[in-house]
Amino acid sequence: MSSRTDTSSAPVVHGLSVTSLTQCAHWHSPLDIIAIKHFCCQKFYACISCHDAEETHESGVWPIDQRDEMSVLCGACKHVLSIGEYMNSESRCPKCAERFNPGCKNHWNLYFKLGSNDSIACGRG
Repeated sequence: MSSRTDTSSAPVVHGLSVTSLTQCAHWHSPLDIIAIKHFCCQKFYACISCHDAEETHESGVWPIDQRDEMSVLCGACKHVLSIGEYMNSESRCPKCAERFNPGCKNHWNLYFKLGSNDSIACGRG
């Protein structure tokens, strides 16, 4: 497997002080390496606070029936995951195995409509 990452087709990530790993002014730990395409405007943002700082519209959440939408970008390898793939990833990129911040689960409701089988309130990473 090549260690090089092809970023030529990676989506543009919007936000405040966004790094090449998709960290931003609000979230910048070594594990904060995802960006999410927002349902409302179809733009990738480093976080919802970045979205709210740059957009004039309210953020919308992805409906449950659109879990196959390719909407979560791994900042490490630039692989785009479906929402369902991301939610079932155990906080790790399925392509490059880099770890994602497990605390992001606590914010899923800001991005995705959650069902009774989605574990958000447990706080487990």
